[in-house]
Amino acid sequence: MARHSDAGEHLAHPIGTQHTPVIEPITYRYNRPVAFYTLATAIPWALWLGAAYLSHLPDQSTAVRLGTVVLGLTGLAAPVGVVWWLVRDKPELRADLRRRLFVRRGVPGFYLLCAVGLLPASLLVAQAISLLFGYSPEQFELRGGFSFTSGLLPVWLILVLAPILEEIAWHGYGTDSLVTRMRLITASLVFTVIWTVWHLPLALIEGYYHSEVVQEGWLHALNFPLSMIPFVLLMNWLYFRTGRSISVTIVFHLVANFVNEIFLTHPDSKLIQTVLLLVLTAVIVMRERELFFTPPPRRVSTRAGAGAASA
Repeated sequence: MARHSDAGEHLAHPIGTQHTPVIEPITYRYNRPVAFYTLATAIPWALWLGAAYLSHLPDQSTAVRLGTVVLGLTGLAAPVGVVWWLVRDKPELRADLRRRLFVRRGVPGFYLLCAVGLLPASLLVAQAISLLFGYSPEQFELRGGFSFTSGLLPVWLILVLAPILEEIAWHGYGTDSLVTRMRLITASLVFTVIWTVWHLPLALIEGYYHSEVVQEGWLHALNFPLSMIPFVLLMNWLYFRTGRSISVTIVFHLVANFVNEIFLTHPDSKLIQTVLLLVLTAVIVMRERELFFTPPPRRVSTRAGAGAASA
């Protein structure tokens, strides 16, 4: 079996096959899910509530707007800081993280194509279906701007930074810390709930995307967490089928951010897209039952599983 010089761990099967194991031995060293998710949620919440307060002040001076931006960005980056704190004295995990920031050799192009094309295709199909219900074909026109603001920062920068920082945290540490304790299907649903809670304070920041979604009404606000279910399941499918590649999840997330801003999409078309993605995800999950429903092994080698039961 091939051995990775960086992390000293190995895969039992070729990347991308139906028998690629979810749990690589080193995964058990990401063994502090409670600490990770508590800190990665509480710190952003505190910072973003501060940003929300500043964003609603009557006097929106440059200093106030700068404070909102600083608190917002610091909250976004906080989970990465938590990852650093948890792996700072673990060289094998630092090496594993560096390795996973890139796509491994041998990853089938099919999964890379899915990472880039699934969400744009689903949105275009959703918009086409909406035409049958009388919605405007203008949805296929380019927006020429963005649907929300981000204070003093350009929106495109936020759309780029968010996937990079979030996925380094969520798939750098968070996902692995869950899948050693539960089936992938369960881990994905648990993470969806956590991620929904994590986003909540952003809806209070004036002008931010999540605030704009809430203002569209309860149905569209509800669609945001509902759409996370297929989003997370599809992203985790790609993550494990590409050998735990963080970069693939970044691309998937990045494409999702930009495709939602490219077209003059009617909000109701996004509801249709969620339904389409739920159907597609159900098909993939059933076809990949072994990946999603196999319980994690209870025992791993002593070297790889040291401390696996820690909180």
